[in-house]
Amino acid sequence: MRTINKLWLFIAVLIILTPIGLILPAHFKSGAAWGEWGLDELRKLIGYMPEGIEKFSRLWSAPIPNYGSSGISYIISAALGIFIVITSAFLIGKFLSRKE
Repeated sequence: MRTINKLWLFIAVLIILTPIGLILPAHFKSGAAWGEWGLDELRKLIGYMPEGIEKFSRLWSAPIPNYGSSGISYIISAALGIFIVITSAFLIGKFLSRKE
């Protein structure tokens, strides 16, 4: 198997496994996926809010607060993102490897 085929196979496996890690916790009602906690969830999990996290949490807020997709819209947005990234990488690669 060529190296490029192995790379595409590896990327495909990652594409399949990534949503599973985000969807399964919701399916089993075990809370947010590991590392996807909001400030309130983190405070509940460890009992306090670390000073650095609280300080830096004010630097960024979501453009659309309390927005979240689920179900088929989650899968569609993931597929669209994957398509955009792979297409961009392909086009950049073609542009950079073009022989003049």
